[in-house]
Amino acid sequence: MSAPSCPICGKPMQEAYRPFCSKRCADVDLQRWLSGGYAIPSVEDQEGPDEVEDEG
Repeated sequence: MSAPSCPICGKPMQEAYRPFCSKRCADVDLQRWLSGGYAIPSVEDQEGPDEVEDEG
């Protein structure tokens, strides 16, 4: 089995910065989180809970 690689650059992981290879790659990942780079887009419903049609 090969050693895990850094998810940012693909270099071998270093224990001190796990799962990254360096502080730089760890900081790149943190910046992506903080800037919304890892956000999952969502689709808003056309009708919100307050806009439910009255059937009665």
